[in-house]
Amino acid sequence: MATVHDFEVNFLQGKAAQLSAYKGKVLLIVNTASECGFTPQYKGLEALFQQYQDKGLVVLGFPCNQFGGQEPGDALQIGAFCEKNYGVTFPLSEKVDVNGDGAHPLFVHLKEAAPGLLGSKAIKWNFTKFLVGKDGRVRERFAPTTKPEELVKDIEKLLAE
Repeated sequence: MATVHDFEVNFLQGKAAQLSAYKGKVLLIVNTASECGFTPQYKGLEALFQQYQDKGLVVLGFPCNQFGGQEPGDALQIGAFCEKNYGVTFPLSEKVDVNGDGAHPLFVHLKEAAPGLLGSKAIKWNFTKFLVGKDGRVRERFAPTTKPEELVKDIEKLLAE
């Protein structure tokens, strides 16, 4: 069975990376957007990253423009916005689709591994979060309304494994 470690992503700087490089790390994967009502969650995501990165947490942001056109910028604009407004230092991918025929294969896998409410596979909005264990298996899916600070206990539990 596939794990998150079987996928490749392109980061904002245009560099491709194998997620297998994160074996042994806990991952928090989030589809993000710069013009969303949930955009202030970047601050909380960065706080989690700063607090737990030395213990093995990596936050990975995946900008997506599929929900209300809320991520219209190019890679340079997205990166500059996140750094300037929220001090984001965690890795951000190139803009991706998370639903539909053009969905990034990683998000196809995430949705299969952790369906949403009532078994729904589609991602409903920006800032849906997936928590992944050190082994690359998806452990939990969180709604956009779940604030990053509400994930602390779940993150600490996985870091302790």
